[in-house]
Amino acid sequence: MLEFGDFDWTKLDGGYRQPFDPRPLLRELAIGDGLNATWEALWDELHHQGDVGAASFAAVPHIVDIYRSRGATDWNAYAIVAIIELARGVNKNPDVPDWLKEDYFSAIRDLAEAGASEILRCDDTDTNRMILSVLALERGLRTLARLLVNYSDDELSELASNL
Repeated sequence: MLEFGDFDWTKLDGGYRQPFDPRPLLRELAIGDGLNATWEALWDELHHQGDVGAASFAAVPHIVDIYRSRGATDWNAYAIVAIIELARGVNKNPDVPDWLKEDYFSAIRDLAEAGASEILRCDDTDTNRMILSVLALERGLRTLARLLVNYSDDELSELASNL
């Protein structure tokens, strides 16, 4: 995995399409203090009104690595990774830079593997939807992933009842 010093993070754009360095927030996430505020800041900076940037993609392998080392199920990791991936190449969003592709897609695969085992132990419907969205993305089911991310269980039930 690319390390914090492997490239110049300060030149990567975040969700606001301006330079954003997520390393301080990723360090906070790894420490685990103030997780709610840290997640809120990551959400705000890495994805803004459907926009993502290279910093968003570069943060994904670190988010997954930190998540897997923490060992506690958290919907945020699944949801933010799914939303960043679903935004990739949509509208004016960039694709993953070539130098990052291997680590980025490997991280999604690693998160899907974690989710495959976690979903059997998780009782929270919303968390399970986010886990399933990452599993769907890993298997190339982007439309299903988008439905799982964008609609609540009740909304999905209503959609299904109209089929």
